[in-house]
Amino acid sequence: MRRHRAAGWAASALVSALALTGTLTGPAAAVPAAAPAAPTAAGEHAVATATTPVTHDENDRVPKGAVWTQHYFPSSDGSGTELHADALLPEGLRKGQKVPVILSVGPYFGHSGQTDVEGWKHTGPSARFQDFIEGSDLFRRGYAFVMVDLRGFGGSTGCLDWAGPGEQADVKAAIDWAAKQPWSTGAVGMYGKSYDAVTGLIGNNLDQRALKAVVAQEPVWDMYQYIYSNGVPRPNVTGTANAYNSIATLDQMADDDARYRANSQYEKAHPECLTENSAGYRIADQWDEHWTSRDLAKMAKGTDTPLFVTQGFIENNTKPEEMQEYLDNHKGPERGWLGQWEHVRGGDRTSDGRLAMGREGWYDETLSFYDQYLKGSKPKVRYPAYAVEDSTGAWRAQKTWPVVERPVTLRLGGGAYVDDGGASAHAALAESGTATTPTTLGKPSPNGTWDMEHAPRTDPVAPKGLAREQVKRQQAGDTTSSFFVWSEPVEEAVRITGTPRISLNAQGKGNVMVKLYDVARDGKAVMFDEQVSLLDSGRLSVDLKATDWTLRAGHVLAVEIGSIQTGSWRDTPSGETITVKNAQLKLALDDPADDVATAGDRSPFLDTYLKQYTVELPAGRPSFTVVPGGHL
Repeated sequence: MRRHRAAGWAASALVSALALTGTLTGPAAAVPAAAPAAPTAAGEHAVATATTPVTHDENDRVPKGAVWTQHYFPSSDGSGTELHADALLPEGLRKGQKVPVILSVGPYFGHSGQTDVEGWKHTGPSARFQDFIEGSDLFRRGYAFVMVDLRGFGGSTGCLDWAGPGEQADVKAAIDWAAKQPWSTGAVGMYGKSYDAVTGLIGNNLDQRALKAVVAQEPVWDMYQYIYSNGVPRPNVTGTANAYNSIATLDQMADDDARYRANSQYEKAHPECLTENSAGYRIADQWDEHWTSRDLAKMAKGTDTPLFVTQGFIENNTKPEEMQEYLDNHKGPERGWLGQWEHVRGGDRTSDGRLAMGREGWYDETLSFYDQYLKGSKPKVRYPAYAVEDSTGAWRAQKTWPVVERPVTLRLGGGAYVDDGGASAHAALAESGTATTPTTLGKPSPNGTWDMEHAPRTDPVAPKGLAREQVKRQQAGDTTSSFFVWSEPVEEAVRITGTPRISLNAQGKGNVMVKLYDVARDGKAVMFDEQVSLLDSGRLSVDLKATDWTLRAGHVLAVEIGSIQTGSWRDTPSGETITVKNAQLKLALDDPADDVATAGDRSPFLDTYLKQYTVELPAGRPSFTVVPGGHL
């Protein structure tokens, strides 16, 4: 096998690295490491081991400018779980030279594909973050990139444990391992999007000294909120379990080393792992230990790892639920891009070439962040702590998020509705001669799966005339599937930011859905925030999603309270008439006139969202004022 000068020193260094991993325990420890597969004929490709690095010339799946090695080490919980890592080091690194490590830990680094078998002809390291590697010129900039399979995925053994204590132990072990390698300076940063952004939040919560910075794009902030909304299950209560069970049992590559292939079969050999994983998602009680051990927002209290996050306020997949709680609990330096986009990465572009987040410079800013905290380099560019795009498409810079000029508690009064899943509302619409079939946003996944990276669009948008018809029936004195209350028009533009909270007294048992609408002078209304909950007689308080939405001068805030008629939930209507009294809405308000503009274009998804969620809403009698006194 052709060896490069870089491979000579790397082999010696990486033998030392194995000595640092300790003695393996459990059944996986008995699986011997295979000898490297040397290319002997056209079409064959080298397979890396810990002691035999492989370059791009030897295997075209290795990024240019890198050398690839594979490693195995134990998780930190004493379970015998063996973790697999693909390490990519800068090619040509001198003997004894050390570099900081960018680490990503997740379920998507299997050699055969991220969420499905992708048709590779031979094995090699995952290309999941090839965009980041190329966009940042990572190896030339003097970093290593390490991808570690969570337990049960890729080349790691153990029962998959969706962000639970087991996976938290894996993250701890991965950080420790990356920090102790002979080619590592000991400074580790984490990088990811979606699931491997969740592991970044876990890394911050672990508060390890070696972890110097975390970049987390579009994470889930509290795992319960991804499966349930205050006791109401989402469709992915089964779909997410199915997705990760499927990923955990993916066939890997025929030319993978024997140890990797044996480890990759762990879930197939232990079907109880899949059964236990599915059972966890069916626990509806938010306060069960299963979920409290996964409440990442609460667990962030007092942590201080420098944190760089992105979040789309209007995205359909990993929504901004408990984001504010996490950021409030985190006490370290923060950086953020927040705005009006879907489930995308900072450098993603649409099919016509526009940046999906609307803002240039993701890779440069990310590397500047890592340079500052992993290398101690003073930033050459002064970036805002937070760059935020609000609902008008305008970007602003601010020191933190949210910025609140005035918290208010709005008294909404009360009303009544029938918890019928929207049946009476649709009947009223049908009587008016209007079509009642909801529009579904995209096609559901054919196999019923729903992973954090690729959530199917299954949430139906209400027929355009539904809200208008319900208002008419409400004004006629009828009780239908929901009721509305309206504000006075705002005198000046005002921004609703942070996390709205609804409180109410209820008589009856069933479900409740709360929606907030921005109503223009012409009656065009955009639903910009929503939340649902199980409900029983008594007082109920529920957080909505975090938002950043500007009501223009003359616009009205409308609040709908009623049965769950649309959206991604599997509710069971009670059929009862629910009486609501003393409803209150707590809002955090900000004055757009104080904005400090920063660079950024309107994110393309904002117009898609406005088209989908704009309805006709007749004016109603105002019952509250958004800004008491008229001015912020």
